[in-house]
Amino acid sequence: MERTTHGRVTSRPVERVESSYSVSRSGQRSMQPSRFGSMTASEIAQSWSASIVASILSSVRGIFDPASSGKGSKPAMVRTSVGNQRRRSLIVLVFIVLLFAIVLAQVVNLQVFDRGRYVVYGAGQRTNTQVLAADRGAILDRNGAELVISRPGRSIFVDPKLVTDASSEAAKLAPILGLDPLLVESRMNGKGRFAYLARRVTSDVVAQVEALGLAGVSFLDESERFAPAGDSARSLLGSVDVDNVGISGLESQYGAALTGTPGSLSLERSPSGRTIAVGDHSLTPAQKGDDLKLTIDQSIQYEAERLLGDQVKATGAKGGVAIVSKPGTGEILAMANVVLDPETGLVHVSSNNSALTTQYEPGSVMKTVTISGAIEAGQITPATQFNLPPTLKIYDAEFGEAEGRGTVTWDTTQILTHSSNIGAIKIGQGLGKDALYATQKAFGLGVKTSLDFPNEAPGSVLAPSKYSGTSLPSIAIGQGISVTPMQLLFAYNTIANQGVYVAPKLVDSTIDAQGVEHLTAAGDSHRAVSAATADKVNLMLRNVVNEGTGQRAAINGYSVAGKTGTARKPQAGGGYADKFGITRYQSTFVGFVPAEQPALSVYVMLDEPGGDYTGGAAAAPVFSKLGSFALNRLGIAPAATDLALGGAPVSSVLGLPSSSMQATVIDGDRVRALTAGSPAALASSVPTTIPPATTTTTSAARKTASVR
Repeated sequence: MERTTHGRVTSRPVERVESSYSVSRSGQRSMQPSRFGSMTASEIAQSWSASIVASILSSVRGIFDPASSGKGSKPAMVRTSVGNQRRRSLIVLVFIVLLFAIVLAQVVNLQVFDRGRYVVYGAGQRTNTQVLAADRGAILDRNGAELVISRPGRSIFVDPKLVTDASSEAAKLAPILGLDPLLVESRMNGKGRFAYLARRVTSDVVAQVEALGLAGVSFLDESERFAPAGDSARSLLGSVDVDNVGISGLESQYGAALTGTPGSLSLERSPSGRTIAVGDHSLTPAQKGDDLKLTIDQSIQYEAERLLGDQVKATGAKGGVAIVSKPGTGEILAMANVVLDPETGLVHVSSNNSALTTQYEPGSVMKTVTISGAIEAGQITPATQFNLPPTLKIYDAEFGEAEGRGTVTWDTTQILTHSSNIGAIKIGQGLGKDALYATQKAFGLGVKTSLDFPNEAPGSVLAPSKYSGTSLPSIAIGQGISVTPMQLLFAYNTIANQGVYVAPKLVDSTIDAQGVEHLTAAGDSHRAVSAATADKVNLMLRNVVNEGTGQRAAINGYSVAGKTGTARKPQAGGGYADKFGITRYQSTFVGFVPAEQPALSVYVMLDEPGGDYTGGAAAAPVFSKLGSFALNRLGIAPAATDLALGGAPVSSVLGLPSSSMQATVIDGDRVRALTAGSPAALASSVPTTIPPATTTTTSAARKTASVR
C-alpha cells in the first residue's frame, strides 16, 4: 500500500493478520474468525449468546449508571451523545425482550393451551374416518304390520379419473338410466373422484349397467324406503327425499326419531393411503332409528280407500275423505284420501292428506253443534216446538229448505231428523252469536288438533265481533264456517263420549333400537257439554238414521247415530257459483256405532259428486259399508245396554221413536215435509212427545221418510 507525504510517495508494507482469519485445507480463505476455528457449532452459539447477553447487561448498566458507560473502552471517535446511545440501547433491549416474549408465548400456546387442537390436526392427517349410515326406523300399524320399512338399495356413481372415453360410455349408459347422454357425459368429465349418476335404482338397472363393464362406473350400497302395501295411506305416512330425509307426512313430523344415530369407523393410514395395522382403530356402531307404531289398522285403512274410491268413481266426484276412529280413546283407525284423475278416469290414493290439511264448509252436519249449544244453555229440549215458514228473510238474504214445503210446526228432534235450515236458524238465533261461538270452540272447531300434523289446517270460526247481519243464520246451518274433516269427526265423538272432547291420537308408541316400547302421551281432553245434553243429542241423531235423511247409513244389527250434510262449495272468485253459474257441493255423513255404547265413529265426505249429490245419497252408503267392515274386523258386538237411557237394556229399547212423521218420499229418495194442517199431514201425524222406553217404532212408520 502506498501513501503520499508532502509530495512523496512512500511505501508501507501491508501487515498480514494471520490471527484474524484461518485458511481452509483447500487453500481458500474462510471468513470465520480464527478464534472460533476450533469450536463446535454448539460452542459458537453459546459464545454468541454470551456476547449478546453481555452487551445487553452493559447497556442496562449504562442506562441506570451513566458513570459506568465507556469504562474500559477507548473509542476512536464519539459521534453521538451519551443520551442518544442510551436511547438506542433501550430500544434494542425492548425489541429483544418483546421478541423473546413472543417466542415464549407461542411455545406455551403450542405446548399448553392449544396442544389438543394440534394433536387432533396431526391425527386427522393420518386418520381416515367413514360415516356409517343408520337404518331408518320402520312405521308399523297397530298390530305390528309393516307400513314403511328400509331395505337395501344401490346407487350408481362415476369416478371421472378412471373414465377413458366419456362420450362413448355416456351413450351406452344414458338410455339405461333414462338420462340425457350430455348430462351423463358432463358428470364423467367432472372434477374430483366422485359423482352420482343415479340414486337407488332397481335391480334390473343394476344388472344392465354391470353388463356394460364401464371403467370408472361403480355401485354404492344405500338403504331405501319401501311401502309393502304400495300407495295405501301414502298421504299419511309421507315420503323422504333422495337422502332419506323426511319431507312430508309422518316421515317428516317424526324424522328425528326415525333417523337414528350414524356410526363411524376410523382407521390410521400411512401417507401412501395404506391402513397401519398397529395404528389407532375405532368403531362406533350406527344406532337404528326408532320404529313408529301407529293407531292405524292396515285392513280398515285399505277397505276405507277401496270403498271410498268405488263411490268416487260411481258418483263422478273429484275425490273423497274417510276417517275411522275410536271415540273413547281418540285412536284413528283409518284415514283415507282419494282423488279422481280427470284424464284417465282412474281413482288413486292422494298424496295430500285432505283429512287434516284442507278445510271446507260442512253444511248441515253443523246443526248438531248448534242444537247442542241451545240444549246446554237450557233454551230448548228435544220436544220444543217451532213454527217454521217455508222461507226466512234476514237482512238482504232469504233462507229456505233444501226441498220446498209449506209452513210446519216441528219440534227440535224433527228439525234435526229432517235437517231443517229454518229450524236450525231459529235455534241459532235464540242461542245468540256469543254462545254459538263458545259452543263451536268447545267442540274443538277453529283450532288445530293435538296431532300437529305437517301443514294441518286450523279451520275458521268467525269471531262474534266480525259477524255481519247474515253471519249467525249462515253459521248455524254450517255455511260461513270452515272445518277440517278431522275436527268434524271429533266434534261428533264428543257427543258419543257423553259430552267429553277426547283429542285424536295417531301415533301409539315408539320402539327404540333395544326393542323397548315407549307410549306416546294422549292429548288433552275437556268437557264440552254435559252428559245429559250429549245423551239427548245422541237419541236425536239415531232418529236421523232411523227415519230421516241418513237412512242409507244404517248397519244391519246395530243402532247408528249420525247426521247428513250437503254444503255448497265456495268458489275461488267468491260466492258459491262457478264461472258457468253452477253450484258445486260437498256431501258428508258422520256418525257413530253402536249408538247405545259408541265404540266406533266414521266420517265420509265426497267432493263434488254428480247425480244425487246429497250427503244421504252420496256419503251415507260408504259409512254403512265401512262401519260394518270395521265392526266385524274389531269384533265389536251390538250393545246390550244404552248409556243415553241410563243403562236400560237395549232389548227393550230398540231406538228413539220418531216424534214426527210429517214427511213423505218424492223424487225417489228426497225428503219433503208436508204442510201443517193438510189432510196428508193429519193422516200421518203422531204424538210429539217421546214415548216410554218400552214403546218401539213400527216398521210402517220407518218407511215414511227417506234419504237426502
